[in-house]
Amino acid sequence: MKKILYTIKDPAGIHARPAGMLVKEAKKYDSRIQLQKGDRKASATNLIAIMGMGLRCGDQVEISIEGPDEDAAKEGLQAFLDTMA
Repeated sequence: MKKILYTIKDPAGIHARPAGMLVKEAKKYDSRIQLQKGDRKASATNLIAIMGMGLRCGDQVEISIEGPDEDAAKEGLQAFLDTMA
């Protein structure tokens, strides 16, 4: 299992547009990708679940990646997150 710790930098938090982009990126991989903040969890391929987490600027999210292409998924997701405002 691979993990990424990401602090949300977008002043608007994770709203529909960045959440949709994250889902699109996560669906490129066969690995199971999950977001967690505190006791709230969501699949990275479920837009509604991500939106329901209410992620705001400054929140730290743990992204766990587990599966056959977890190394590639971690690398791809990290690159994607680095481009987010």
